[in-house]
Amino acid sequence: MSGTNNEWRSAAVSTGTTIIAVRYDGGVVIGSDSRASMGGEYVSSRVINKVVQVHDKIFCCMSGSLADAQAVTNAVIHKLNFHSMQMGEPPLVQSAASVMRQFCYDHREELSAGFIVAGWDRKRGPQVFEVSLGGMVVEQEFTVGGSGSTYIYGYVDAKFKPGMTREQCLAFTTNALTLAMDRDNVSGGVVHLAVVTESGAERQLIPGNKLPVFHRI
Repeated sequence: MSGTNNEWRSAAVSTGTTIIAVRYDGGVVIGSDSRASMGGEYVSSRVINKVVQVHDKIFCCMSGSLADAQAVTNAVIHKLNFHSMQMGEPPLVQSAASVMRQFCYDHREELSAGFIVAGWDRKRGPQVFEVSLGGMVVEQEFTVGGSGSTYIYGYVDAKFKPGMTREQCLAFTTNALTLAMDRDNVSGGVVHLAVVTESGAERQLIPGNKLPVFHRI
């Protein structure tokens, strides 16, 4: 069994998704495509929602093994709810990222999953964190992940501007996801978005026929 596991861990793993989050003055926008694939070849679902609400004003996006990512996400939701009841107040975004990082690190030999955590809290306002496969946390203005991210690094680096408005961030994330879905064969479907501010969370779904159209070669 250990030999099989080592062979699996040394093989190339297609994360089969595109996830993104960006912070603006007052909130965050977090989004993903909706395709789930097995081994980067078989599309098992075209409409899965990878933008998961882990608390009232905290969301995460997942990439990598879907089963692993869902297991970690469910554990984080349980721990944050328990923490909120104990403390009598909502958890911080950084606390959610730290809890997720701990799960990823403690089970780094068994898991293959990476996350983006984004949300709003009373202490530090809007925040975006990347939680890597091995359990490292990095706070950023914006971040992208998944197999589709390799196709859009040039776009997001060129188009991101500090101080963007909510509408500009929505266009930024939608365009980036659309470009990744056009080019990455294991990203696709519809676009799921969530906008999180002090007043709460708002979800958006953009079907394929409503996505922007770019020049295709």
